[in-house]
Amino acid sequence: MGIRSITATETAGGKTITDNKTVYDANGEISEEINYNKEGKLKSTIKYKYNKDGDPVEENEFDENNQLKEKRIIKYNALGEKVEETAFDKDNKQIKKSTYTYDIKGLKTEKKTYDAGNNLISTKKYTYTYKLNKTEND
Repeated sequence: MGIRSITATETAGGKTITDNKTVYDANGEISEEINYNKEGKLKSTIKYKYNKDGDPVEENEFDENNQLKEKRIIKYNALGEKVEETAFDKDNKQIKKSTYTYDIKGLKTEKKTYDAGNNLISTKKYTYTYKLNKTEND
């Protein structure tokens, strides 16, 4: 039998409050994350939707009043690598977009972030350093 949910609580000063709760669907994937503030009151809820490969393709974040705060749409290439993530506000207007590129080994090499007008605002590059293989005589 799989885990249906995980609840994290914190006890301090004789008071126990709920910190967060993670709920899983029948496939064992996270369907919902519920976050609480330090007083134990609802802070935000994130709900997830997945593609047939089990990759998250949509994340909807709601505020403490269950009003949509932000929606993120995620796209993947044929190899299952995340190639784009776009964030929208409650009115479905783009807030920002990130695109990702990978090398032949499937390692992420670059992340570009764009603003609401699709203007490039940052580029992050990833460089990998490899260990040398030892020979039998070492």
